[in-house]
Amino acid sequence: MGAEEITITGTTADRYSEILTPEAIAFVVALDREFGARRVQLLERRRRRRATRTTDLDFLPSTQHIRDDTSWQVAAPAADLRDRRVEITGPPERKMTINALNSGAKVWMADFEDSTSPTWENVILGQVNLKDALDSRLSYTAPDGRLYQVGAHLPTVMVRPRGWHLPECHLRIGGRAVSASLFDFGLYLFHCGRKQIDRGSGPYFYLPKLESHLEARLWNDVFVFAQDLLGIPRGTIRATVLIETINAAFEMDEILYELREHSAGLNAGRWDYLFSMIKNRPDVVLPERSQVTMTAPFMRAYTELLVKTCHRRGAHAIGGMAAVVPSRDPVAAKRALNQVRQDKRREVGDGFDGSWVAHPGLVETCREVFDQWLGAEPHQIVRKRDDVKVGAAELLDIKSIGVTVSEVALRTNVSVALRYIASWLDGRGAVALGGLMEDAATAEICRTQLWQWISTGTPTDYGVPVTATLVTRMLREELTVLSETGALDEDAARRFGQARTLLTVLLTERTCPEFLTLPAYLRHLSAGSVTPVVAQATVAA
Repeated sequence: MGAEEITITGTTADRYSEILTPEAIAFVVALDREFGARRVQLLERRRRRRATRTTDLDFLPSTQHIRDDTSWQVAAPAADLRDRRVEITGPPERKMTINALNSGAKVWMADFEDSTSPTWENVILGQVNLKDALDSRLSYTAPDGRLYQVGAHLPTVMVRPRGWHLPECHLRIGGRAVSASLFDFGLYLFHCGRKQIDRGSGPYFYLPKLESHLEARLWNDVFVFAQDLLGIPRGTIRATVLIETINAAFEMDEILYELREHSAGLNAGRWDYLFSMIKNRPDVVLPERSQVTMTAPFMRAYTELLVKTCHRRGAHAIGGMAAVVPSRDPVAAKRALNQVRQDKRREVGDGFDGSWVAHPGLVETCREVFDQWLGAEPHQIVRKRDDVKVGAAELLDIKSIGVTVSEVALRTNVSVALRYIASWLDGRGAVALGGLMEDAATAEICRTQLWQWISTGTPTDYGVPVTATLVTRMLREELTVLSETGALDEDAARRFGQARTLLTVLLTERTCPEFLTLPAYLRHLSAGSVTPVVAQATVAA
């Protein structure tokens, strides 16, 4: 086979060129050529499993021996990943990066996934910001003249690349878009892996939306290949897997096993997990999302099983997101912080070793809760939670929570989905809405709930079934309100129109569309806004 043309359909000028070097592009291309076909096969496997499922999910008989074997453990935590009591996450946007690094959190997770709209600018300049942070040259001057700079002490940095399902269409091999996961991972490892090692740290990652241990095995093979290619010792890379799909909840032991020399534990989410539950069990209706808390029986089963599984294998269990944006109203702020405090007390009491926040103003509250419980200990992996007994029935116990859909909840889902998608199309992936910092997972749970209520004709609390006509009318009313308040200029009106069209299509599909970010990216963000250029690196096939 001859050489395939490597093309970039996005700007490579100015600071973009620092990231898009011939060597870095060649590294990403090598990763995609080695693992791209397996990725496609595993994505097809996902589709087949969902299409052919005739019985409820269950633990895999073929991997029973892994679950039963009490002898294996994951690698001991890296030195700067032993204490993870407070982790802050957000997009690697320049000002937000500085605020996160100065927040006092133990870990900052730079998120190229749910809280980043994957425009070419966001993806590449996010890599620039990470590189600048590690080179101690990260600063930002606001329009009002205020200077933001990073303090002397950096938290441990972790990076969340985009999920296996997403492509990066601005880099193509012979016309084929590369994997966005390998693109984000490869550029960061190439430019920052050695920098992190020299700082006494390492290249650490969060892996999103895995649905099986085979997908974890693919990541582990990527890690081994990449470390060998760059001359980095095996096991230097560490990764925490987000258990945010119901499929993965049945394979937690197996996922840790596949990644064991590179594992940094598991994380429990909320919105993506509920989103996955709807996709896999569309006939079992969930109530409005505010009612499905982490204390719901099936959510509690999932989180307690996660803690037990992690601690049994010597791994960290990291809790979910506190997404509150602190209010300037002191009464409202106090109420919100008390809610965060109660949620974190539940997590640490259940055995979690750390937890997430989305805003610097929540770091102190979260840290106080974990400090009171852990004291000087870096984690509580010694708590094995042998009292937890969770089987398939408990993980799938959805019906016990009942279903209520109010008009307020229906309109909230319509409004949040519409407003978030419009912001995402404008390049903003982390958006404050209704006092919460929302990301793509919020939009996904909102639109899948709307789809489920429409497809099942779920009645509202005032007796009217949810229909496509009703939701379409609410979308129209939402746009009318925005227009009448003067919130829509010409550009905003275009984006909201695109968001409305996208939502309408997704909500009227016969089966639940797997992701909204994939069609949104392919239709609106992937084309690039500059003339295509040939990359400086051409790698022989």
